[in-house]
Amino acid sequence: MNSSILIKDLNSQNYTLLDLSSKVEYALLALLELASNKGKRQPLTMSEITARQPIPERYLEQILTSLRRGGLVQSHRGSRGGFVLVREPWQITLLEIVTVVEGERKERESSLPPTLEKNLVHEVWDRANNAAIEVLRHYTLQDLCQEREARIQQGPMYYI
Repeated sequence: MNSSILIKDLNSQNYTLLDLSSKVEYALLALLELASNKGKRQPLTMSEITARQPIPERYLEQILTSLRRGGLVQSHRGSRGGFVLVREPWQITLLEIVTVVEGERKERESSLPPTLEKNLVHEVWDRANNAAIEVLRHYTLQDLCQEREARIQQGPMYYI
């Protein structure tokens, strides 16, 4: 998972600690389409996914390969081939998706010598990171599907 600080305005408290990488974002969009197709007879092709979501097809191929290797999707060959979810959407957490796509979290190494202040800063950063991990562990692909459906039912939002 990529972590960075983006401080737009200190007075407005508008901070972003965690960046959503395009790889994870595309994987989530593809998985949303596969989850929506879960009860249907035919797998979704890459062309069908890219027609529904703005994902470059060559990039989607790499992402689906990662998801297949990670045990989240299965590919079917042939004229009726495509991709399907291996498990139910409620069984797949967002943390699992991020971990499959981005890899295991690595402990960061610092070139600074250990100090009391450095340890304090790292402890706070670790708490923030652990809180983000807990949110991702709590939400499932099914939660995203349900939220999308609820927003579709509400109709379009117009902003002025």
